[in-house]
Amino acid sequence: MTEPGRAGSNPTWLDATAIRDGDHYVINGRKWFTSSAEGAAFAIVMAVTNAAAPIHQRASMFIVPAGTAGYSVVRNIKVMGEAGEDWASHAETLFEDCRVPASARIGEEGAGFSLAQERLGPGRIHHCMRWIGICSRALELMGRRALSRELAPGQALASQQTVQHWIADSYAEIEAARLLVLDAARSVELRGQRAARVKISAIKYFTAGVLQRVLDRAIQVHGAMGLTDETPLAYWFAHERGARIYDGADESHKNVVARDVLRSLQ
Repeated sequence: MTEPGRAGSNPTWLDATAIRDGDHYVINGRKWFTSSAEGAAFAIVMAVTNAAAPIHQRASMFIVPAGTAGYSVVRNIKVMGEAGEDWASHAETLFEDCRVPASARIGEEGAGFSLAQERLGPGRIHHCMRWIGICSRALELMGRRALSRELAPGQALASQQTVQHWIADSYAEIEAARLLVLDAARSVELRGQRAARVKISAIKYFTAGVLQRVLDRAIQVHGAMGLTDETPLAYWFAHERGARIYDGADESHKNVVARDVLRSLQ
């Protein structure tokens, strides 16, 4: 979905087009942050099929096999200085008169936005689950480093009150995020994604914030080693900073939650 010239948080505002031509569509457009495009067998592209339709019915999704003429992976975009490879990459992709059969369309014409929204709720829950896993591992690394690193003979880093507080705060935040995510997932299962929309927004920005804080504390406890690839902390910190941006920036999700709270008080 994401395009260089358009706000990624607005999937109704796209430049890419897919024009019907008989039994085919001709796709033109440029995308970036196309996850895992390198080495993928196909891409799923969202493009405008009817610019005159209502805003949420303008775009459709298509499966484009990697070898299709007119489709190319331009480059892997460097994230915090690293281009990545294979699944751990984010590419700029180009569609130039890329012709696909009408059967490559996913769902009905104009259903692109609805399909995207259907994925986003469970996708955000999945991200939060993954982030909690990273946080749990980072907390373990932080604790082991605090116990094993000595400031002086017989004086472990873990004896410092500040370090103890970092560990305690991390534990509490991880557990709070875990319970919030479980509650949101349960709400989706029992009431559906639309009814759980506010809870999903809340866990998205809350867990992303916990992730960044826990990783920062873990790196600090490791000192200079925390900035190196001797541990996975630096990799996580660089690649997961985007957690507060992709699948909806923190600010967008906070707006959703705040509007719901204010509406309930009117």
